[in-house]
Amino acid sequence: MPELADVEGFRRVLTEHAIDRPVRSVEVFDGGVLRATTAGELRHGVTGRRLRAPRRHGKWLIVPISGGAAMLMHFGMTGALTWSTVEEPRHAHDRVVFRFRGGELRYRDQRKLTGIRLVAGEADAADDLDDLGPDACTVSRDEFAGRLATIRRGCKAALTDQSVIAGLGNLLADEILWRARIHPRRGCADLDRSQLTRLHARMATVLRAATKAGRVPPRKSWLTGHRDEPDACPRCGTQLRYGRINGRGTVWCPNCQRDSDVR
Repeated sequence: MPELADVEGFRRVLTEHAIDRPVRSVEVFDGGVLRATTAGELRHGVTGRRLRAPRRHGKWLIVPISGGAAMLMHFGMTGALTWSTVEEPRHAHDRVVFRFRGGELRYRDQRKLTGIRLVAGEADAADDLDDLGPDACTVSRDEFAGRLATIRRGCKAALTDQSVIAGLGNLLADEILWRARIHPRRGCADLDRSQLTRLHARMATVLRAATKAGRVPPRKSWLTGHRDEPDACPRCGTQLRYGRINGRGTVWCPNCQRDSDVR
């Protein structure tokens, strides 16, 4: 599932290959990925124009278009944005293709849970994303602590709630909580100031490495490198626990993240 780090990688793909180059054509192979936008509207709004420098907010990519419009892109559970030469065979799940001289920007998504929306401008994009919390990469320690301190829900549920903090999914949340030694079911309101500060610091560390890689790296020194059952904690060697918390597949270490801390 694409998370903040993956979308940052997609932003770099777009920036490296497609920025300030005229879009020669737009081909919509499956309108099921379009939201509040028709294939004709997307073609008319983008063809012949240039994509400007994109920005990311959480799991969303906001792409300004010359002339004032903008695209909102979300990648759901299976989406991606790739750059390919015209000669490279298309993937079965390439849904929308933006053609440029010398290459194609391909929006790929198997499950089509979200997709692409064309809006009148960046102000409209901001309105559409108004229900999101601050981006996990830029939220300050004080705002982070203030948002979590009054939440009675467990930390895993809160961290993956996009209205609280934007950008974190299963892999990032599990990694951050493991590094902070906090059980995923621990209520946010039960954390003291030092624990909230530690949680924010570990989030910053994880996001720096993950955004640099353009994904959540499955390194052996990371919890994410040990998600395949059964495996041991890379820090203490204890057998990891696997389960579902708030409907999400979750991994934690029963020694480093003790159940006794859950109230």
